[in-house]
Amino acid sequence: MLISPAYAQDVSGLMSNASQFVPLVLIFVVFYFLMIRPQQQCQKEMKAMLSRLKRGDRVVTQGGIVGQVTRVPPDKDGKPVSEIEVEIAKDVRVIVLRETISSVLAPSVANDK
Repeated sequence: MLISPAYAQDVSGLMSNASQFVPLVLIFVVFYFLMIRPQQQCQKEMKAMLSRLKRGDRVVTQGGIVGQVTRVPPDKDGKPVSEIEVEIAKDVRVIVLRETISSVLAPSVANDK
């Protein structure tokens, strides 16, 4: 005979190749929702907080200095100026970078009756 017999190809070979990538895709999806997305939301909130800084806000810098904002220069070309003046003690003012401010303290309400 000149024609060799043709055997049916097994589908399991094709499925095994596809099933190797499923765990990798699953790991990436879990990694995105547990690590990347929350970090992006946190950065967005921090950027919004820094853009809302105004005179009189009590802030904490990344170095742990607590003070009150005394001067926020006006925006230049729609971008906020990076230097802010903060009063850390009576008549002691320092200039800090906007990016070094880690949080804005909420005003505390007096507990007097």
